[in-house]
Amino acid sequence: MNVTMNRDGNHLTVALEGRLDTLTAPGLEKKLEPALDGVEKLVMDFEKLEYISSAGLRVLLTAMQIMEDQGEMTVKNVCPEVMDVFEVTGFIDDLTIE
Repeated sequence: MNVTMNRDGNHLTVALEGRLDTLTAPGLEKKLEPALDGVEKLVMDFEKLEYISSAGLRVLLTAMQIMEDQGEMTVKNVCPEVMDVFEVTGFIDDLTIE
């Protein structure tokens, strides 16, 4: 999985490409958590994300919890397969999806 992070002041955009699963989630978590320091707006761009597993959902949940205290989080460009996972797991009710 490729992760691209672009920070502009207190706004952070994280673009994911590939699969967010048991193998890739720990790496994303190690990069994402420290990058959220001082961020008030987080945008997760899933345009090139093909798949998300429960391990990936856990990373999203951690980011959501951090952002609840310091700002807002948006997920955009979600493919139908990932959207299905969000619907089945109930994440669709907690995420702001564009």
